[in-house]
Amino acid sequence: MTPFAFASVMLLLAAIFGLINHHTLRLPSTIGVMVVALGFSVLLVLIDPFIGDYDLTGYANSVLDAANLSHLLLDSVLAFLLFAGSLHVDLAMMRVEKWPILALASIGTLTATVLLALGMWGVFALVGSDVPLTWCFVLGSLLAPTDPVAVSALLAKVGLPKPLQIVITGESLFNDGIAVVVFLLALDVATGQVHEIGLGHVAVEFIREVGGGVVLGALAGVLAYRGIGLADDKNLELTISLACATVTYTLAQELGVSGPIAVVIAGLLVGNNATAEAISVEAREHIIGFWSLVDEILNTLLFLLIGLEVLAIERDTPIFLAILCAIPLACLVRLLSVGGPLMAVSVRAMPRGLTSRVRNVGVLTWGGLRGGISVALALSLPASAYRGSLLAVCYGLVVFTIIGQGLTMPWAVRRLLAHAIDPEAAPGAH
Repeated sequence: MTPFAFASVMLLLAAIFGLINHHTLRLPSTIGVMVVALGFSVLLVLIDPFIGDYDLTGYANSVLDAANLSHLLLDSVLAFLLFAGSLHVDLAMMRVEKWPILALASIGTLTATVLLALGMWGVFALVGSDVPLTWCFVLGSLLAPTDPVAVSALLAKVGLPKPLQIVITGESLFNDGIAVVVFLLALDVATGQVHEIGLGHVAVEFIREVGGGVVLGALAGVLAYRGIGLADDKNLELTISLACATVTYTLAQELGVSGPIAVVIAGLLVGNNATAEAISVEAREHIIGFWSLVDEILNTLLFLLIGLEVLAIERDTPIFLAILCAIPLACLVRLLSVGGPLMAVSVRAMPRGLTSRVRNVGVLTWGGLRGGISVALALSLPASAYRGSLLAVCYGLVVFTIIGQGLTMPWAVRRLLAHAIDPEAAPGAH
């Protein structure tokens, strides 16, 4: 199947599943498409044994293999998603909340990686799957990054306070890049390319990849918004923004620095400088409207693919038990990895005090969704005796957090932050 044919099939399925969701389930669009795709995949698995000459799941798996989701996301789609997401972030408010964002994206991500690794090592031993600790660290690193994109619209509707929205968004934008660095280091150890990693080696890698990504993104962002300032044509300004996203990510990969962080920094600068100072309101709406559409379409297709990927997951009792154990473990780890940093560094624009911090920790804990980046990293794992187990646990946890936590997030926010909800943003305010 050619790339064009594959894209055509995916867009057709996204349209059909979207209509089904719109007229029946009425869930948020991305979550709804994923739920319908998940149901479609389960239906294929159930009816496949009763169809003699047709291997439906085999054919579907061959199509998904041809898509190479990990390559598609990590090498291209991620650049557009992160750039689009960072364009909307208020840089001034992010500066105000920089310490909780940095603490969650760095200390929180590293803490989650270690605790998930140790916890899953025990879980695998409990269910009779002998997965080495080194591979459990790989699993911990790919489950550490959060992805609240699926519930961002829901958070806005229930009136989540703006400072907390900024912290959640900022954490998700920056912890992707940090988690990828940790994942690659853990994978090198697990596959024997590096026999051990010392603190000095980790520090050097972090400075090179994360620091290099920041510098590259800042340079690209400055050049892009100055170029937009020299242009006086909406389409040309849009072309410059597209070039900024793609070239920045490509250069980062070539230079060996963090592409996700570079694109986020560039997007923040373009979104807050070019759209605020260099262009007209009409041109700003043109750029923001285009990138919002790109973000919506790519997220819909991504969640569609996640729903279909159940066809590639191993299905046996030990794996199922490991997934069931991983869900409460991940919630507990999220609570610990968020609670530590937020108890030490408060959200400045939110009410102070122990009660307020506990409530913020609760919202951030339940909002710790895993998404496309975790699935893409899992799918990129090399062939090994442990790949199937890691992929199944990752997929099961991603599906639970998106559906279980994502759909109940508005309820959690109303319960924990009823005193701080903006009545103008809450449902029924207008």
